[in-house]
Amino acid sequence: MIGRIAGRLEYRGSDHVLIDVRGVGYIVHVSDRTLAAMPGPGEAVALYTELLVREDLLQLFGFPTLLEKEWHRLLVTVQGVGAKAAMAILGTLGAEGVARAIALGDARAVQAAPGIGPKIAQRVVLELKSKAPDAMALAANPALTTSTAAGDDVLEPVTAAEPPRRTKAAAPVAPTRAAHSAEALSALLNLGYGQGDAAQAVAQAAGETPEAGTADLIRAALRLLAPKG
Repeated sequence: MIGRIAGRLEYRGSDHVLIDVRGVGYIVHVSDRTLAAMPGPGEAVALYTELLVREDLLQLFGFPTLLEKEWHRLLVTVQGVGAKAAMAILGTLGAEGVARAIALGDARAVQAAPGIGPKIAQRVVLELKSKAPDAMALAANPALTTSTAAGDDVLEPVTAAEPPRRTKAAAPVAPTRAAHSAEALSALLNLGYGQGDAAQAVAQAAGETPEAGTADLIRAALRLLAPKG
């Protein structure tokens, strides 16, 4: 599986780019938003990728962040949404916009993507609504929301390197209750909720379920913030 491409941008098409990696050219399909943010030909680029395998076709799809790649994976699980339709939705809304539209049940925002009709848009919102909090919780991890970097070294010949030294990995630090609440609050603010309402909902959710993680707090807070009646 090809998970990341880093090399020199050779040319930009209408919906894809050609990236030269040590003399091998890879055609990578990208969204309009990703294409607009890419540098000019000859510059170093890097993208996270997803390989689509069919009987008569192999296609690479590229994403600037792991979070956007994860949303693409979720979108294609919806019946009637193929890889290119998912790219159209991401190109129109971006990863945060997709999360906002699905969490708020805003099918019209999804429908704004080229080629997405009202039935498909409604299906996307309904089928992914329960998964949105998990994806929104991922957004709190900087490693998943930071664009993959491609330094100038990808343009130079490969040189021999010293064998890596084995070092003892540091034990991961578990997020605290306050960290979960802060991440949930940040996600709600990104959805457009006011500071006061969002903070109150997160505080109530955290008080009712002290052991809840970020995704569970987002779910509980969204239920509290949902219109009554």
